[in-house]
Amino acid sequence: MMPECTSLQFVSPFAFEAMQKVDVVRLASLSDPELRLLLPCLVRMALCAPADQSQSWAQDKKLILRLLSGVEAVNSIVALLSVDFHALEQDASKEQQLRHKLGGGSGESILVSQLQHGLTLEFEHSDSPRRLRLVLSELLAIMNKVSECSGEFFFKSSELFESAVYLEEAADVLCILQAELPSLLPIVDVAEALLHVRNGAWFLCLLVANVPDSFNEGVEECHLPGLGVALTLDHTKTEACEDGVSDLVCFVSGLLLGTNAKVRTWFGTFIRNGQQRKRETSGSVLWQMRRQLLLELMGILPTVRSTRIVEEADVEMEPTVSVYSGLKEEHVVKASALLRLYCALMGIAGLKPTEEEAEQLLQLMTSRPPATPAGVRFVSLSFCMLLAFSTLVSTPEQEQLMVVWLSWMIKEEAYFESTSGVSASFGEMLLLVAMYFHSNQLSAIIDLVCSTLGMKIVIKPSSLSRMKTIFTQEIFTEQVVTAHAVRVPVTSNLSANITGFLPIHCIYQLLRSRSFTKHKVSIKDWIYRQLCETSTPLHPQLLPLIDVYINSILTPASKSNPEATNQPVTEQEILNIFQEVIGKGDSIRLNQRFSITAQLLVLYYILSYEEALLANTKTLASMQRKPKSYSSSLMDQIPIKFLIRQAQGLQQELGGLHSALLRLLATNYPHLCIVDDWICEEEITGTDALLRRMLLTSNAKTHSPKQLQEAFSAVPVSHTQVMQMMEHLTLLSASELIPYAEVLTSNMNQLLDSGVPRRILQTVNKLWMVLNTVMPRRLWVMTVNALQPSIKFIRQQKYTQNDLMIDPLIVLRCDRRVHRCPPLMDVTLHMLNGYLLASKAYLSAHLKETAEQDRPSPNNTVGLVGQTDAPEVTREELKNALLAAQDSAAVQILLEICLPTEEEKAKGASSDLSLRNTQGVITISTPKKETEEGEDSLLCNLREVQCLICCLLHQMYIADPNIAKLVHFQGYPCELLPLTVAGIPSMHICLDFIPELIAQPELEKQIFAIQLLSHLCIQYALPKSLSVARLAVNVMGTLLTVLTQAKRYSFFMPTLPSLVSFCRAFPPLYEDIMSLLVQIGQVCASDVATQTRDIDPIITRLQQIKEKPSGWSQIRKEPSYKNGSRDMGSMDPDVQLCHCIESTIIEIINMNVSGI
Repeated sequence: MMPECTSLQFVSPFAFEAMQKVDVVRLASLSDPELRLLLPCLVRMALCAPADQSQSWAQDKKLILRLLSGVEAVNSIVALLSVDFHALEQDASKEQQLRHKLGGGSGESILVSQLQHGLTLEFEHSDSPRRLRLVLSELLAIMNKVSECSGEFFFKSSELFESAVYLEEAADVLCILQAELPSLLPIVDVAEALLHVRNGAWFLCLLVANVPDSFNEGVEECHLPGLGVALTLDHTKTEACEDGVSDLVCFVSGLLLGTNAKVRTWFGTFIRNGQQRKRETSGSVLWQMRRQLLLELMGILPTVRSTRIVEEADVEMEPTVSVYSGLKEEHVVKASALLRLYCALMGIAGLKPTEEEAEQLLQLMTSRPPATPAGVRFVSLSFCMLLAFSTLVSTPEQEQLMVVWLSWMIKEEAYFESTSGVSASFGEMLLLVAMYFHSNQLSAIIDLVCSTLGMKIVIKPSSLSRMKTIFTQEIFTEQVVTAHAVRVPVTSNLSANITGFLPIHCIYQLLRSRSFTKHKVSIKDWIYRQLCETSTPLHPQLLPLIDVYINSILTPASKSNPEATNQPVTEQEILNIFQEVIGKGDSIRLNQRFSITAQLLVLYYILSYEEALLANTKTLASMQRKPKSYSSSLMDQIPIKFLIRQAQGLQQELGGLHSALLRLLATNYPHLCIVDDWICEEEITGTDALLRRMLLTSNAKTHSPKQLQEAFSAVPVSHTQVMQMMEHLTLLSASELIPYAEVLTSNMNQLLDSGVPRRILQTVNKLWMVLNTVMPRRLWVMTVNALQPSIKFIRQQKYTQNDLMIDPLIVLRCDRRVHRCPPLMDVTLHMLNGYLLASKAYLSAHLKETAEQDRPSPNNTVGLVGQTDAPEVTREELKNALLAAQDSAAVQILLEICLPTEEEKAKGASSDLSLRNTQGVITISTPKKETEEGEDSLLCNLREVQCLICCLLHQMYIADPNIAKLVHFQGYPCELLPLTVAGIPSMHICLDFIPELIAQPELEKQIFAIQLLSHLCIQYALPKSLSVARLAVNVMGTLLTVLTQAKRYSFFMPTLPSLVSFCRAFPPLYEDIMSLLVQIGQVCASDVATQTRDIDPIITRLQQIKEKPSGWSQIRKEPSYKNGSRDMGSMDPDVQLCHCIESTIIEIINMNVSGI
């Protein structure tokens, strides 16, 4: 474009790099002509005050000054830098305003007065300030014209920039101006202006070299699209590349397919504006670009006929249809690039192809590439381009050519896949598009096309109507699609790393449209094989495929044909996948034949299937269909928890599969989602586990289950061997412990014998908890069977998983010695909690499974309006009642276990049963004698068991407060109240229902409520407790007036001590309680007045105590009070009650005075 610049000296890359890095050594090695071009920047470096004050820069600056000392031109540049640039900038701004006001063509200038000679002579005769003004005025004039030309390219004749004699001086002035006036002369605008003058490229090169930091800024886009295309065309012609992708294709593709939306819009506007002109002459840049692209396209079109294709044409095609042979392998990549470029030009930039362009494009798209990965890509692009721009096919001959080409695609798909080695072939795309057409999902086709082409283009759904007809009626009927899909091989090792459109996409769409069931084609085997052929990272289409497959199994395609469903995967096929995981002994390793991904996907399938079956029970019953559920024995054999642990470590690679499995577990297997288990797993799999692995010795690795059994057999004689072996086993991982599970559980019963060290029991508990993280269900069954009581001559029953879910209380029918063995009791409570949760899920599932059994028949519901749902409500209520009874029974049994046995009472264990609560801290009070007995102390074991039970009850109460209410309405021994109130933190919820409990008609429940309340008031001295205590005092006062003598004695004797607790917790109740006590005493005294007068002194004392509490110490000295050892049993009940009232009052007063 600028041949006059070829004779000029340009800045070399070596010199430019030296300027960028300020490499003084390199600069010193430059020749004088090269150094001359960089003088403006070097002089400014030497004269201006630097920001870098380091010693190294001071040395570099001296070298620069030494370089400049022998150059004559430096003096003129120094003179240029001595000008007042502030005044110059002000004059330039005024001139710009004047030009804007008078128009760009005005000859008026403030910078330069009327010139006497030409611009070149004037520049020669001027001093430095005037030279700056001359160049600045000329440059501003060119910049103004560029801004007014609205995109049209032009050349501006400028004497100053064309005279070879003054080019160097003009370049010096230009560089100094831009450096000193950067706001007035932005480098981007200056660079654009220089492109419109002769020698502009040379000036631009010098400008950038002298301001090297602005290089990236100078490469600014969105200016001069025509110039960019023209330069690229020139370069393409001189650097022609026959086989590779040309620079023109790369340049235009980069503009339209890059990530910069601004660039796309800019170049698209250039294309559209170029087409809007009435005549696009052969001289225009757009016409030249289109012609060059067309020539490149025609240059790679195949021209030699293939024998095989000609034979096909003779049989299947019209004689008028031309047939092209295959593309050359070296042209395939270039052809794909051209297709994408034309797609971008037409879809993004709005290019309207001519007839010739459309014809040549169609011939290229319908050509047949070799069976290579690039060939597969080319066919996919061609197919999507036909869908996106159906207007390229305009004549019947062209349409026939397209149909023949599509038929060739179908025939050659298997050959291409086997030869190219690409699993994501174009055959799946054809199949997928055909399915989309059949289901009228045109938007999905548009998304598919845009995704394959790699660009977002606008495709009108109406433009696909003709292609839809061709696909659905001529090439791919629905039956053909279904039959073809099931024969497509599954993708080997399917993962997210395999991109593109795969068989799984096609099968998914066919399942959604119910094509398989409609045409009675079995797809079960294909899906099973594909699930087995999976690996990580998980392909995102697998979970939707399983979901839609399950739906096609359970829901018929139409109500008229309820049998039109797919077949589920068989139980044997499922067991085959888990065969090695289910194995016992040393073979417990994941089966190498099936990946962990396949096993997790099949687990997801089973759980989702069972959940969907339960959710659709009513719908299926109305259609008189009952698909088969998977047996409980199958579910028992699948190591669910072990697989979930494996999935937990692969969450990033499994996508949403891990969270989906957790959701299904929480719904259907809540006993596998116990929070304590997750916390325990964190401890087992955390940093401590790594440290244990570091301590793992060779001895631990050589142990076997048989050796462990032998060690247990020696326990009655020696504990050392089993202890040492189990300590080694604690260093193993959970999966490595699985072979030892049966030996460990089967020997638990003999560990209940006396004399077994506590450390062995604790180690067994620890190993059991580790095993519980990988095989909980199987472990629980083995443990329950192992801990059954040993009864001679009675064969022990072997319980199954189903037995324990139906009746969780079987867990508590263990050997009674377990109740005083805290490590094994901890295991038992863990199992009990799990089976209670499992029982709830089991009963809920059973209720849904049998929902149709209670569905009333039409004959039974005639005239019973509004009663059709009654059986369902009743069954739900019965289930809830059964669960409540089950939970409350478990709680009552556990509370009973907390009571000391007769032997423990005899040994003094009952001397201090309750937990003490001192200042909010629960402590254990143990008699000194019992403490000295050591670790085997029954009291110590009892206390630990009580704490374990209290923890479980707390969890149960929090999970369902109704259990707490039911248990307390049933009642339990009052001697357990100190334990439960102090040991169960959630007991405060009882304050909510105590008023209702006090209101019960049974006297025993009223007594229990008041006793419970007295302990709660001490534990939780809250405003709510105060109000309930006041209510209790009022109720006691009311009952005093209505109870008979016998009932009065039965009620007040156990409840009077509770009044002491009320006063201790809430002193404001003192007056009311004292009045109540005196009133009770008066009532009792009136009943015995006729029998004996001995009671009068007591009544007198009671009245004195109430009126003068300070005199309590004198009362205590009276004989009647001091004689506390009198035979209370011989007294009248009212007399006993009076003495009890006196003791209560004295205790209250004593408490208050001591408190003061």
